[in-house]
Amino acid sequence: MDYGSAIVTFIILWWLVFFCLLPVGVRTAEEEGQVPETGHATSAPVRPQIARKMLITTGIAAILFVGTYLVVEMNLFSFRDWAARS
Repeated sequence: MDYGSAIVTFIILWWLVFFCLLPVGVRTAEEEGQVPETGHATSAPVRPQIARKMLITTGIAAILFVGTYLVVEMNLFSFRDWAARS
């Protein structure tokens, strides 16, 4: 895997994990027993904890990237083999 492919793979993994983690632990104002501010959606989170989720996302994406990198470099799985059989 060259550097460009590695960077793109990590970015894609990072965003996938980030979007999966966004709804985790989110509580609305109603669930917290508060009244939402005027103009805010009732589903808006009280404390979204974005920085914490970004750090967790980076760790999970790094682990997934290492696994992906090893699979690609060790040729454990290859789409080229499938294409050759077709």
